[in-house]
Amino acid sequence: MAKYLFVTGGVVSALGKGIASASLGTLLKARGLNVVLQKFDPYLNVDPGTMSPFQHGEVFVLDDGAECDLDLGHYERFTDTNLDQYNNLTSGRVYETILSNERKGEYLGRTVQVIPHVTDEIKHRITLPAERNPDIDIVITEIGGTVGDIESLPFLEAIRQFRLEMPWHDTASVHLTLVPYIPTAGEIKTKPTQHSVRELRGIGIQPDFLMCRTIKPIGDEARSKIALFCNLPKENVFDGTDARSIYEVPLNLRAQNFDGLLCKRFNLETEEPDMSAWERMVKVILNPTDTVRIAIVGKYVELKDAYKSIIESFVHAGIPNHVEVEQIWVDSEDLESSEIGERRLKEIFQDCHGILIPGGFGDRGIEGKISAIRYARQNKIPFFGICLGLQCAMIEIGRDLVNLEKACSAEFNPTGTNQVIHLMEEQKKIKNMGGTMRLGSWPCHLKPGSRAYHSYGELEINERHRHRYEVNNEFRARFEEAGVVFSGTSPDGDLVEIMELPTHPFFLSVQFHPELKSRPHRPHPLFRSFVAAAVDHQELQREEAARLAAEPAVERNDEDGAPNISRSEA
Repeated sequence: MAKYLFVTGGVVSALGKGIASASLGTLLKARGLNVVLQKFDPYLNVDPGTMSPFQHGEVFVLDDGAECDLDLGHYERFTDTNLDQYNNLTSGRVYETILSNERKGEYLGRTVQVIPHVTDEIKHRITLPAERNPDIDIVITEIGGTVGDIESLPFLEAIRQFRLEMPWHDTASVHLTLVPYIPTAGEIKTKPTQHSVRELRGIGIQPDFLMCRTIKPIGDEARSKIALFCNLPKENVFDGTDARSIYEVPLNLRAQNFDGLLCKRFNLETEEPDMSAWERMVKVILNPTDTVRIAIVGKYVELKDAYKSIIESFVHAGIPNHVEVEQIWVDSEDLESSEIGERRLKEIFQDCHGILIPGGFGDRGIEGKISAIRYARQNKIPFFGICLGLQCAMIEIGRDLVNLEKACSAEFNPTGTNQVIHLMEEQKKIKNMGGTMRLGSWPCHLKPGSRAYHSYGELEINERHRHRYEVNNEFRARFEEAGVVFSGTSPDGDLVEIMELPTHPFFLSVQFHPELKSRPHRPHPLFRSFVAAAVDHQELQREEAARLAAEPAVERNDEDGAPNISRSEA
């Protein structure tokens, strides 16, 4: 029979419940247990698919097309498990289900209420993973938001009821709280944690374990105080000090025997986990031999969580290349000014060894992205485009190499004459916005001998998608005449999935989202190849700098004819 672990948060949001849940899942899986994680979000959206990245961060897409919270990305990356739509639940989904049942008359004339109907539906979703897979040993359920929020109360009430209905050894609760450090006092403060636990106990849930998030170790005295006032054994209060890398967190929890005490709580006998491979991976992450810089030119750069999976994919790709990938964030709107010229672009990208254009929606910042792509193409800087990045690359190449002066996308210019990107045929009759894009995992056939093929090492792949617009096939022949290779297509050849320029050191774009399938032990092939190309570009830059330094000093003029410093002075 499955065991159930609930993870809640207190004091403030954004403490890292997703990382904590994923880390515990990693440790329990290393003990040989079959673990599955799920996220319950209290907001009323059915899913985050229609939410702005500024509101919610990245929308993580699963193989079955479910649009989910970004924490599911952490679950998949840490436990190396593919999840599905049943691993994410929102209040909106709960109420949608209940109201649909009510309209069908399934409640036999009863008044539909939060208790029992809403809480019963939540309890059903808690047990659903184990019902679908009887081999599951532990279900970890993370509750979004913060204890004390009105919208989370039905979920916490459902947990309270669920724990009463289950044997004591079959459920456990982990509460994640903030233990702030006050510099002026020179000490940490435990009172916020005490109040948060009091709030949770007032709802009827006594946490079995506390994880204290802090910038400094809590120390033995504070640990004893927290344990005393929160009604817990001292050994069940864990230090969640900030780590240099999120991939250190499982090792930090393992050092405190969190997983061992969890198994004891669940009355489970397991072998000690072998974390040696994870330790080697973290060692490489924390001790890179070099650093390469990748510019990410996006429209949501003020909120890095909008590109969370891309950030992690670069961490993963740095491991086999033995480098740290430093991300240089460039707002694409800053590249749209009429004053932006070659010199200014050179100033922005001069220290970068690669340029990436991520996905997105809407016309804001598009011309800035196109300028960045043109600079990368003309200056032989490794370039990688994802989803919208491919579409912008098609526009840039269309304008400059294919002589389509007004090349555009139907998304930004519905009446344009040279729409090299257009709305997919099956999308034209769709009215609803939520859950209606081309979503989930789709097959792709690679062209033998292409860069994409050499990166993957196979001809047939599957990747996750999230888009409505595609390459317009009416223009494909003209692009191929200009030297573009469409190296990945749908099996029937109708949809372009990958395009590349063979004459460029690395110029490759994809319509799908490769970042969604990257794992720390299995970096995505395209990210790995892109970072390798950036390493090569950095080496070329160094060789060129050494060559210039070795040449005799000569006075040069810059582009405006003004005297410039000599090479030796440089």
